[in-house]
Amino acid sequence: MARLEGWSSNHSTEATKSFYFLYYAAAAALIPFLVIYYEQLGFSGRKIGFLAAIPPFIILMSAPLWGAAADTTKQHKRLLMIAIAGALVAVYLFSRTTAFAWIIPMVAVYAFFAAPIMPLVDASTMDWLAEQRNLYGRIRLWGAIGWGVSAPLIGWLIERSGIQWSFYGYIALMLAGLVVAWFLPIRETSAQQPFWSGLRLIIDNRQWLLFLAVVFISGMCMAIVSNFLFLYMNDLGASKTLMGLALTFATISELPILFYSNRLLNRWGARGLMLIALSAYVVRALAYTIVPDPRMFLAVQLLHGLTFSGMWVAGVSYAYSMAPDGFGATAQGLFSGVLLGLGGIAGGLIGGILYDELGAVAMFRWAAIAALLGLVVFTLFSRDAAKKEAAPITVGGIGDDTIG
Repeated sequence: MARLEGWSSNHSTEATKSFYFLYYAAAAALIPFLVIYYEQLGFSGRKIGFLAAIPPFIILMSAPLWGAAADTTKQHKRLLMIAIAGALVAVYLFSRTTAFAWIIPMVAVYAFFAAPIMPLVDASTMDWLAEQRNLYGRIRLWGAIGWGVSAPLIGWLIERSGIQWSFYGYIALMLAGLVVAWFLPIRETSAQQPFWSGLRLIIDNRQWLLFLAVVFISGMCMAIVSNFLFLYMNDLGASKTLMGLALTFATISELPILFYSNRLLNRWGARGLMLIALSAYVVRALAYTIVPDPRMFLAVQLLHGLTFSGMWVAGVSYAYSMAPDGFGATAQGLFSGVLLGLGGIAGGLIGGILYDELGAVAMFRWAAIAALLGLVVFTLFSRDAAKKEAAPITVGGIGDDTIG
């Protein structure tokens, strides 16, 4: 597949890296601190778990639909701009809301507009990289940097001036992202066959179903960690600054995984990366239950690079490889819908119940058991499946110097 016509390599690379940076910096300003906002409003663990389950549910339903709409109408860029603008308005209204009954629809509206942003950008980035798509991690790396820079700064601002700085930070960063998105060279390729025919080619594929099952388990474990780690740290007396640093350490661990993701994919393939990610989840979840001092969680957070970035890179690459022509955004939406949606719903609801009934330690141990079960099942049932590897990197075109 040739690169998109009219794309300037340097301009496209810089614009895309800038958007990843701003988008994930905005996400780091808001998402990890929402549970603190809910707790300050006096919500119980069950209510927090319910609110945490709303975005994944909306993502599960809406991300594939947004992707399908973009693929069938060739309006990828217009839909991306609408999604970003809608997320901004929703977060502003969210920041003015304190009643539980009103927060529910605000969370849902925000999730609806935020759901397609990364699938649309990921699909276009992979399309642009074409045969060199293993280098996706070099561009996605800037999202990790944005997260790592933003998290401790916002944590410090919240500690000094209040939780509202979480919302202010998101709005400011996403406004900048909206400007950058205008210059993104988003692909406008339409599907070559009816939507339902293309979707059937995806969901009828056994490799896809096994892949999505593993993605679901990973998403559930990830949701438990992301939704309840800060509450656990708060119970142990950790400061907001330490919470921000925990995100920074997690981000640092992503950098080498993303930078060398091309070599990891060439060496292990998507299956190997998923096995590594699940194994790391087992160790990570158990470690939280053993370490007594929240300051030692910083070391545990270094496993995040394997548990999240490894799974994300493998998932994006696999979804692109398996997608029918013209269904790239749909496939990415399905992947993110299961990882962040279906898995997030299970993690938020189950995690909330376990947190209330058994406590954080038992909750993390059950997450480790779930990851171990997924690891065993995937190892056994994927042995005879044909491996779907990303294409090898070719010489010429977009090289390491351009992207790194």
